[in-house]
Order: sequence, then C-alpha cells, then structure tokens
Amino acid sequence: MYQTTLALILFLFPLAYSPGPGNMFFAANGARFGFRATLPANAGYHIATWFVTAIIGFGFLTAIEQFPQLFTILKIAGSLYVLWIAWKMLKAGTLQGAEEAKPATFLDGTILLVLNPKAYVIIALMFTQFLRPTDISNFASVILITTVFTLNNLVAFFVWTLVGDKIASFFRSPESSRRLNILFGTVLAAVAVWMLVS
Repeated sequence: MYQTTLALILFLFPLAYSPGPGNMFFAANGARFGFRATLPANAGYHIATWFVTAIIGFGFLTAIEQFPQLFTILKIAGSLYVLWIAWKMLKAGTLQGAEEAKPATFLDGTILLVLNPKAYVIIALMFTQFLRPTDISNFASVILITTVFTLNNLVAFFVWTLVGDKIASFFRSPESSRRLNILFGTVLAAVAVWMLVS
C-alpha cells in the first residue's frame, strides 16, 4: 500500500504541479483576491475531483468510451469556460477597488473540474497504471487512488494559490495590478486555447 501510494505521488507530481487550467485558475484568483477567498472554489473543485475520479475508477470510463463525442463537447465547453474566466480577468480593474469583481465560488470550482477533459484523461491514465483488474481489493484500491489523487491536487493548488497571492503583494499600485491582471488573463486564455487544440 505504501509503495503504491509513493509511486502514485511520484507519477502525479509533474502532472499536478505543472501549469494547467486548474493551477492557473487558482493562481490568478489567489493574486486577485488572496488565498482565503479561493477556499470555496478549491473545495468545489476537489470535492468534484474525488467523486469524478471514483466514478471513473469504478468503470464509468468504459461506458463513455462508446460516446467519444462527449469528450469533444467537454473539450469545447471547458475551453470556453476558461476563456470566459480569462476575459473577466482581462477586464478587471485594480486588485483593490473593483466592486464588480468577486472571488470564484464553490460552483465555479466544480464547473472547472467537470468541464476539464484533461482531468478525465489524466484520471483514466492513472487508473490504467495503478489499478489491476484482477485486484481482489478493487473497491479499496479505487478509494485509495482517488483519495491520493485528490489530496495531491489539493496541495498543488494550494501552492499555486499561495504563489499567486505572494506575487500580488508586489503589485499593489493600480498600474502594476492592472498589468498583473493582464498577465494572468493572457495565461488563462493561452491555457483555454491549449485545451481546445490539444
């Protein structure tokens, strides 16, 4: 069990900590609103992560493989959603004083996970590597892998959110904070395009 957990964490490390839709989303929100304000969206994302991962682990992926168009729909919807978030970031004013700006919500975090086809691919790949079909304790294995995956992502997102929060501390003037919004908005837009074309 410990060997499997360690191997799984090593396998997931580059996937969890490299820039992607979720990491950039939370880094941008951390920069804009601070670490604490991102906690509801983080909760939404990772509760959804746990349930989606468990469902895929228990065989849902086999069922949806019969409908490949579902992944295309997820890819387009997810890309448009991240692009919309990027647009909101690009339109935002300064880090302080923009009354219309609000932190991401629990629902935003949930939607970000559900509409992220890359997450489904990573989860499926993870189960093909770490779940043996002949494993007697299949149920326990799925729960273990699901929980390790979710907690690993949670730590990675906390790191990215804190990075965004710390970066923002150097951009408190109206002009520099506007530049930071443009930077994160542009990065999120690039991530949206990458999700769509890859």
